[in-house]
Amino acid sequence: MIKKQLSAAGFILLSVLVASAALLLSAAPLHAASAKSDYDSKCAMCHASDGSGSTATGKALNVPDLRSKAVQAESNKQLYEIIANGKSPMPGYASQLSKAQINALVAYIRALAKKR
Repeated sequence: MIKKQLSAAGFILLSVLVASAALLLSAAPLHAASAKSDYDSKCAMCHASDGSGSTATGKALNVPDLRSKAVQAESNKQLYEIIANGKSPMPGYASQLSKAQINALVAYIRALAKKR
């Protein structure tokens, strides 16, 4: 009887793990789409849609190319902190974006370098 209960508990645990993994994998494209939307609305005006910083505002403010080795060398934590808290003259977005959205933006910035 105990073996049956343990076996049933193991099956339930395995089912929960598989379902959780499926949910996480299906949410990844949503985060990517959301990150692009957030980037377009919060970042592209200065950093350009490709991350190059080639907009008139970006050039005037001398913003970094997000695809550059210098930016890509920053840790995920450092990029998160810059997005959340800002770095002059860039404002912080912690009050406007969730932690998940900021993490998705970090991943999006990483992906911009690969598209270069």
